[in-house]
Amino acid sequence: MRFLIYNSFVLAFLSVFTSAQDWTKFRGPTGDGHVTVKSIPLKWSDTENVKWKVSVPGKGWSSPVISKGKIYLTSAVAEGDNQDAADVSRELRVICYDSSNGKEIWDTKVFDQKPLKRPIHHKNSHASPTPIIEGGKVYVHFGHMGSACLDLKGKILWKNNELKYDPIHGNGGTPIIVDNLFFYSADASTNPFVVALDKNTGKVLWKKLRSETAQSRKFSFSTPTLISMGGSSQIISPASGAVFSYDSKTGEELWSVDYGGWSVIPKPGVYKNMIYVGTGYERAHILGIRVDEKSKGNVTESHVEWEITKRAPNTPSFMVVDDLLYFISDGGIATCVEPLTGEVIWQERTAGPISASPVHFNGMIYFLDEQGKTTVIKAGRKFEIIAENKIKERTLASFGISEGAIYIRSEKSLFRIGE
Repeated sequence: MRFLIYNSFVLAFLSVFTSAQDWTKFRGPTGDGHVTVKSIPLKWSDTENVKWKVSVPGKGWSSPVISKGKIYLTSAVAEGDNQDAADVSRELRVICYDSSNGKEIWDTKVFDQKPLKRPIHHKNSHASPTPIIEGGKVYVHFGHMGSACLDLKGKILWKNNELKYDPIHGNGGTPIIVDNLFFYSADASTNPFVVALDKNTGKVLWKKLRSETAQSRKFSFSTPTLISMGGSSQIISPASGAVFSYDSKTGEELWSVDYGGWSVIPKPGVYKNMIYVGTGYERAHILGIRVDEKSKGNVTESHVEWEITKRAPNTPSFMVVDDLLYFISDGGIATCVEPLTGEVIWQERTAGPISASPVHFNGMIYFLDEQGKTTVIKAGRKFEIIAENKIKERTLASFGISEGAIYIRSEKSLFRIGE
């Protein structure tokens, strides 16, 4: 059996030769939260180890990405002083900062958004998907408002706002780039679909409606994961009611697993020939799914190895470190399990309410909760808190890490934490 997962065990080696200092997409260069720099801070506060702090215009929960000394993020800037108002117009922007001092380098408006018919979820924003940096370009996504590609000086190279759909609770879920494809899911209230754009032109290469299981459910916001099976790439894309695997070149649906639940947000985790999916609301639980060359059609009965029904995450993504699987519930209860069997090793309160996805560095896992508190634990079979750090601002975005520094985006600010 030839099975290769595009995770830290593969990409951590490759990233050393690309740029070990860059954090170019959601959850970092390996896409799974593993930090590849030589060092990052262990302790900080509002004043300790804060190299700089700058205000960010508007509001957005996209995570910062960093490349070659520049930070990129998106934001939605509303008319007037109330950035949470539903009945106002917004400018959807991409902003670039100098990582050494926090100074703004450029700010480009990509789309104008008219007032919406319904408010978004109170924990969402109009700029939640995280940018991607690849090949000297920055790719951004604003859900139903469209996607765009800019050069690293802020010039728009292409825009696509033709793929309209009706989101519930606002937009979410970050795209991924696979070869020449810019892929994302649009799991709206009706007619959910997945689509691949040409990353060089923004034109649609293929678009597929979700199958009947997902059509009958509500909505979701998950970020897909890429794996390789038998020499070909598969895109693992959770939806409401089921998770699907698609052939990256054609969009053909290869296999699926039913699970119930909706509003699925976590990016799937991977370990060896296993995939981990959090199923969102209604009946939140976690599935450990075995993937092999026999995975064809609906494999719910044959390939689900285990299920956990307590303390499952609705928002934070999974973390695999040294043959153990970690996850944290939105309420702040962290769990460590055996990845092949689902056996729970420990389960402990680690943080307050949390939306950000964890990162791993040098045997430690960092959890950032919504009140600005970062809890650092030792990875392993025994639960141990190593450090607790607090900044007094609301934090829902995930970490950006580069150049030995941690970048934290709060509701109104961007921090560089460094020793």
